[in-house]
Amino acid sequence: MDFQYTEEQQLLADSVARLAEQHYDFEARKRVIASEAGHSAEAWRQLAELGLTALTLPAEHGGFDGGALEMVATMETIGQSLMLEPLVSTVGLGARLIARLGNDAQRQALLPAVAEGRLILALAHAEHDSRHDPAQVSTRAEPHAGGWRLRGSKSLVLDAPLAGKLIVSARTAGEPSAPVGLSLFVVDATAAGLRMQTMRTQDNRRAADLALEDVELPAAALLGTAGGAYEAIVEALDFATALACAEAVGAMRSANLATLEYLKTRRQFGVPIGSFQALQHRLVDMFVSAEQARSITLLACSRVDAAARGEIAAAERMRTVSAAKVKVSEAARHVGQEAIQLHGGMGMTQEMKVAHTFKRLTMIAQTMGDADWHIERYAANS
Repeated sequence: MDFQYTEEQQLLADSVARLAEQHYDFEARKRVIASEAGHSAEAWRQLAELGLTALTLPAEHGGFDGGALEMVATMETIGQSLMLEPLVSTVGLGARLIARLGNDAQRQALLPAVAEGRLILALAHAEHDSRHDPAQVSTRAEPHAGGWRLRGSKSLVLDAPLAGKLIVSARTAGEPSAPVGLSLFVVDATAAGLRMQTMRTQDNRRAADLALEDVELPAAALLGTAGGAYEAIVEALDFATALACAEAVGAMRSANLATLEYLKTRRQFGVPIGSFQALQHRLVDMFVSAEQARSITLLACSRVDAAARGEIAAAERMRTVSAAKVKVSEAARHVGQEAIQLHGGMGMTQEMKVAHTFKRLTMIAQTMGDADWHIERYAANS
């Protein structure tokens, strides 16, 4: 397959790189981390102006009908810059589910706001005992006063403290772990009965645990048909996983370049340590791992797009995405740990970008299914 980006994809990635260089450098990122909001409203606005929040949305609702492949170059740039903006949560998960399951009124009410950067979304799906299984949902939704009432809890909802709307999964039928009976609801982040315990993740993202205590919703809050959301959830998670893999590839590139520069400048015994052949071999292995991760990420993105067009079966999409997540997770661990070791003690300090890159790579490897879970899913779909 062609591993070169189109002119439009590369131009968009270059625009994001200029934005990062001018307004989101490492020092600016540290100020964002320390802020109460946890992300940069100005950077989010500029990303929206560049069209990133609209790129994969339907054209009739302000988007450009793009797919995962159109996002790869940009996600690599975001990963290289370690941006903290909730792009995957909003575009890869929330808006993806609304576009697939929402009726015309829901799409018109929500998707243009996402496209214009006025609305941030978060998917509240994982629970404390789900262990990456998308069917393992205990939260319940019951009919109530012509609408719905939600009871349950959600764990580690990424970007929930930033979101204006939450897409919450709940069971309207069936037992926990059953694919049939899962439903999705659009819930306002300030809804009565919704309690949010916010936290900061190891890579300085904002997240929250949610308690849903008799949250009452109108009938219009339901996305799609009651009990029929499982396949859409799995598809959105695969789409978001492919984007996260592309972000990891960019972060690995940042770690490799920083390590290369350090080996050129750090001197020992009167010479740069980069002249030591043993260290050169380790650095080459890091670059090889990153390139292998990039190759399979491109394949996964192409399979996600092909499945969305109906050209391949969902099982093939799932198998390829799982293969990509396993390889990217292994490469992230290899590159991240080697970058820290080759920087020596300095690599562990928070003043060095490589330390933050290592944390981000570690978190990407654990979210939306770790390597062990994706190996099992790959085998199940082979």
